[in-house]
Amino acid sequence: MEPETDALDAYSRVVTSVAAALLPSVASLTVRSHRGEGAGSAVVYTPDGFVLTSAHVVAGADGGVAEFTNGTSSRFDVVGADPLADLAVLRIHDTGVPPATLGNADDLRIGQLVVAVGNPLGLAGSITAGVVSALGRSLPVRDGRHVRLIDDVVQTDAALNPGNSGGALADSTGKVVGINTAVAGIGLGLAVPVNSTTRLIMSELMSTGKVRRAWLGVAGTPVTLPQPVADRAGQRKGLRLVEVVPGSPAGQAGLYVGDVMLSAGGRPILGVQDVQRLMLGPAIGQRLQITVLRKAALVDVVAVPEPLS
Repeated sequence: MEPETDALDAYSRVVTSVAAALLPSVASLTVRSHRGEGAGSAVVYTPDGFVLTSAHVVAGADGGVAEFTNGTSSRFDVVGADPLADLAVLRIHDTGVPPATLGNADDLRIGQLVVAVGNPLGLAGSITAGVVSALGRSLPVRDGRHVRLIDDVVQTDAALNPGNSGGALADSTGKVVGINTAVAGIGLGLAVPVNSTTRLIMSELMSTGKVRRAWLGVAGTPVTLPQPVADRAGQRKGLRLVEVVPGSPAGQAGLYVGDVMLSAGGRPILGVQDVQRLMLGPAIGQRLQITVLRKAALVDVVAVPEPLS
């Protein structure tokens, strides 16, 4: 057998095995809301019928119908949605659907094979394959007056079309590493990563139906530190504060415009996303130690994040 044939056979075996593992767990959604009827995809991820999809797929709806490739269908209820992460948790009434296995997008590498499973253009149970084109992309989302960057978004060239939103992006072992969220152009699809932050958001949606977020009251821009300062700080980058809201937790802690935030809660701060990762429900009301660079001196302050209203 020719090497090219061997490679194609290996590729086919991977895609076929992922399809066999995931197709029973991926639903085609029909959603009805005040905006009319819409469609999308979703993934069952627990044995008792919790389902993950994109928040924009179920925006304005409290339920709908999920159809599976085995011909069965089930009503679903919207348990909770978080537009600022573009994730929603649903609950189906028929819990006999096998759950998919969640993976970790942090383990992905550029060039790695990924498979998208969903309901593009109403064509249920569709499979497309491609590679991870890029990692660490940011996707801006808005919920009312609040704007947030979804960080560590996965970029893939696996073909995505309207209706794929909410479906699974899986690695070669069939583990779900992303929830397809956007078609940014031909050969350019984006997926919200499944990682520790996503799992925390999912847990809060399952238990309370909403995601509490913390507020610090700063805005900043990433900067590269001069080498002598970088050596002292132990990192090459930081977040220069360009706004500190008066009376905010950051303002009360003594942070100032021009400070370069280096760490918070013992974690390096290299950009806006690093602050966002910390600003979830568990941070509310907790003492947060922040180290900043101020006029060539390292300064420690303590802030207590408040609920984001």
